Amino acid sequence: MDARFIQTRITELRLKKNVSEYQMSTELGQNKGYIQAISSGKALPSMTQFLRICDYFEISPLQFFDSETINPQLLHRAMEGMRKLDEDDLIMLIGLINRLQSSK
Repeated sequence: MDARFIQTRITELRLKKNVSEYQMSTELGQNKGYIQAISSGKALPSMTQFLRICDYFEISPLQFFDSETINPQLLHRAMEGMRKLDEDDLIMLIGLINRLQSSK
């Protein structure tokens, strides 16, 4: 992974969230060209800003770097809900997931 991955991933997640570079920049409390500078390769976020970007997208840093996850925001919300389930409910959920995957 390199800087290009970070640039591309931010753009990908931003487009899925349907926000402009300008809007995202201002919602993060930065100047209006902040995200554009990252997307164009002129800058990289600091670690603090990177964590704020992850919070903005409602994902963990691990999910940010998992490029195989199609919709990390939904996965993050699902995982938060799963953490609250007891063992029996998790077993039922795994059964449902297996059934859904086998029907495709």
